[in-house]
Amino acid sequence: MKNIRFLAGAIAIVVISNVYATSTHRPECFKAAPHSTTIKYEKKDAPYKIAFVNGYINNDWRIQSIQSAKAWVTRPENAKKIEVFRILSVGNDSDAQITAINNFIATGFDAIIFIAVNPSAFNGIIQRAQKAGVVLVPFDNVLDTDKVVQVNESQKALGALKAQTVLDILDGKAKKILMVNGLFGNATNRDRRIGMLSVLKKVKGLEIVEVVGNWDTATSRKAVAEALATHGQFDAVLSQLGGEGTINAMQAVNHPIVPMGVGGENGVRMLMKRLKIPGISASQAPAMSAIALEAAVELLAGNELPQNIFLPIPFVKAENFQDGVNFFSELPKSFNTGTGYKECFIPFSPKELLGQSALSQSEARLRSRSGRSTTRRPEDE
Repeated sequence: MKNIRFLAGAIAIVVISNVYATSTHRPECFKAAPHSTTIKYEKKDAPYKIAFVNGYINNDWRIQSIQSAKAWVTRPENAKKIEVFRILSVGNDSDAQITAINNFIATGFDAIIFIAVNPSAFNGIIQRAQKAGVVLVPFDNVLDTDKVVQVNESQKALGALKAQTVLDILDGKAKKILMVNGLFGNATNRDRRIGMLSVLKKVKGLEIVEVVGNWDTATSRKAVAEALATHGQFDAVLSQLGGEGTINAMQAVNHPIVPMGVGGENGVRMLMKRLKIPGISASQAPAMSAIALEAAVELLAGNELPQNIFLPIPFVKAENFQDGVNFFSELPKSFNTGTGYKECFIPFSPKELLGQSALSQSEARLRSRSGRSTTRRPEDE
């Protein structure tokens, strides 16, 4: 049964209880999380004005997320649907992000995708967007709400996958494990940590040492070096992202090879292959930004999507690493191997992504005032 809400001065939002993935538009791509409702907006005609309001920018994942969004907009089949595309990074400042989103709402943008700095600070923004008829699609670090479509992987499942793989290699026995966490206060970091701890808590007497790596290679290396100096050797390591820095810190003090659960960076897979480090590489794909854009356009076109979308977790176990297939020795170490989700569109080639500027402030005008479609790349401001 449908529960239809008509908001004063706004577009209609349709919410369906207990929806299944096959009940919504393109379920092979927009797979519903367990117990997800659905959301549908009144149809708007293309072309659209869309913004991407990023927060923190100082890590390789966020940079490639921006490149992925630009690559998606540049593809001809998408370019014809976009009039203006603007990207803005505001740093780890929740107030600045809210101000930026408010400005895009006030200036007539049709949809805004974003990685939330503070997932609990958006109730007012959601209400303003609904009144203005603006589609919001948070992804990666999602919101504590059921009123907008959100795109993510199951962060708890991702953390649990890494921890369980490492423990399986250790036959369930460990005395001390190092966890290299992400950005403090971030919901993604929080949920991955919860997932890891849900597995590790089953090991009796286990000592867990946690450090903050900010999902960054250099920060992780410094934090891990300090942990090694203070706590000595570990039986295993779990890194959310920035694992290359973690491995380099361990190699610098001749730490024995131990099982590791790491992210999907190209450099970390290269190191694990060369050093024969057992474990798993699993991560949030930066191309999730492109899925958020795809979801925003589908919603603007009047299609019904799950409120909570869970994408598949891309992972490769160390014994299956293969150069040219799931890592690329000729590409930068910072390159993230999560280049797309084949269930939604053809994954981006490395050339497509690396050909995009990593600058966060950009605008693409893909349609001239006369209405003719163009395919030129976004112009960086």
